[in-house]
Amino acid sequence: MSKHSDLAKELFKQGYNCSQSVVAAFCDETGLDFDTSLRIASSFGAGMGRLREVCGAVSGMFMVLGMKYGYTDPSAKQVKMEHYRLIQDMARRFEHENGSIICRELLNPSRNADRTVPREETDSSYRKRPCIELVEQVAMMLDEYILDKK
Repeated sequence: MSKHSDLAKELFKQGYNCSQSVVAAFCDETGLDFDTSLRIASSFGAGMGRLREVCGAVSGMFMVLGMKYGYTDPSAKQVKMEHYRLIQDMARRFEHENGSIICRELLNPSRNADRTVPREETDSSYRKRPCIELVEQVAMMLDEYILDKK
């Protein structure tokens, strides 16, 4: 566990989505204020607006990495390539540990679920789904990478 993983889990328990929980937990690293981090990440929860595409925790990880190590010069091809390599490496690592980076594959939800209605989270729902563990895992992956980079 780490300071960021504890905070990310706590934010998720408070009702923030998986992506918001990761991005907001790293405000001290990214320089974003809390509200801005929540707004930026708000669309990426539940696999991008409950579409169950790329896991929101993974999307949050990519946003944190972009804020800390992303490129700004569109002509800096090498820097761009290195950043994309970092994102791909982190995605592969997550996928290796979890089998996928796709939300619906991680959750294996019922095909008939109404994806537009946010679900009320309870202790029982946390036990049924791996989301809180994935939020924690991503935060620990980020902490490990940031520490190694320093």
